[in-house]
Amino acid sequence: MDTSSPVIKCIASPGARLPSYQTSGSAGADIYAFVDTDVVIPAGEYRLVPTGIKMEIPSGYEVQIRPRSGLAAKYGVTCLNAPGTIDSDYRGEIKVLLINHGKAPFTVRRGERIAQMVAVPVVQAQLLVADSLSETGRGEGGFGSTGNT
Repeated sequence: MDTSSPVIKCIASPGARLPSYQTSGSAGADIYAFVDTDVVIPAGEYRLVPTGIKMEIPSGYEVQIRPRSGLAAKYGVTCLNAPGTIDSDYRGEIKVLLINHGKAPFTVRRGERIAQMVAVPVVQAQLLVADSLSETGRGEGGFGSTGNT
């Protein structure tokens, strides 16, 4: 392990799996479902899925919860608020908000990989009230203003 990597302390409920990296080059550690009974997500609906994990994230970092590409490609299941942010001062259980964009119900079983987490450095900006903003070539152009694609 790189010694410059942040240390994230984890507490797992009995029987819950800690997040884990699947390869040495993985950016995200897989997060596992920790459910007492199977959770069925009907097509077009969403469910909050517990993981049984609590974390202590160091100050200056967040953990982002991101979808797993395999679930999206095979079943149309993804994270509803991707990426979800877990702040460094949160100490509750990590839960993943999954949505089923597929055509069939999707069943979440205990121990299944449901998302991935990525530790990311963050800074808090200083927010100042101003009378005006600098001019740019884009100006107030919004969605799609920089091109057709």
